[in-house]
Amino acid sequence: MGKLIVFEGTDGSGKATQSKLLLERLLREGADCRKLDFPRYGEPSAAAVELYLHGALGDRPGDVNGYAASTFFAVDRYCSYKQDWGAYYEQGGLLIADRYTTSNAVHQASKLPKTERRAFLDWLFGFEYGLLGLPEPTAVFYLAVPTELTERMLRERERESHTSADIHERDEAYLRACRETGEQLVADYGWRRVDCTHGGAMRPIEEIHEELYALVRELL
Repeated sequence: MGKLIVFEGTDGSGKATQSKLLLERLLREGADCRKLDFPRYGEPSAAAVELYLHGALGDRPGDVNGYAASTFFAVDRYCSYKQDWGAYYEQGGLLIADRYTTSNAVHQASKLPKTERRAFLDWLFGFEYGLLGLPEPTAVFYLAVPTELTERMLRERERESHTSADIHERDEAYLRACRETGEQLVADYGWRRVDCTHGGAMRPIEEIHEELYALVRELL
C-alpha cells in the first residue's frame, strides 16, 4: 500500500496552500505523488455535499445532523477512491490530501455534546475505514489557527474573491466549536499539530511550508 498524507484544520487555516506547496516541491525533487482535494465540487458524487454547504438543507450547520452530513462527504470520498486514486494508492503511490475523513471528525463531531463525540468518532472511522474500505492516513497534519484570525481571513477572502461563504464558514460559533474539537482530536489520535501563527498574526507561508516539509520527509 501507499502513503496518504492529510492536511487538516478549520476553514481558512491554509490547507490548500500548504498541500499545494508540498506537492510542487516533492514533484520538483522527482517524487511520484498526487494531490487530492475534498469535497470534489462539481462531481455528481458531491451533489449532496453542495446542497448541504450552500444551505439548501438548512441555513445552519446543525440543521443537518453529523451522521447524515458525514455520509454526504463519505460517498464523494468513496467514489473518488474507486474512480481516481485507489489503484494508485494500492500500488504504493504517495498522496497528499487537502481534507479527508478527518474533516468529518472535526466538523461533524462539533455538532454533538462532548459526551457523545467519542461514540460518533468510533462510528465515523469504522464506517469510512472499515465498512467503506477507505485507507487510513499515514499522518495527519493539523494546521492550528485561532478562530478570531480565521474569521477575519475568511471575510477578507470573500471580499477579494467576490464569493459567498458556505454555512460552515459564516458561523463563528460553529468555527470555535470545530477548533476546540480539532485540538482534542490532535491529543486523542496522534495528529501532528503545526502552529500557523505567532504573536497574533499568521507565520510566513514559506516558514510553515519548511516545517511541514521537514516533518513529511521524516515519513518518507
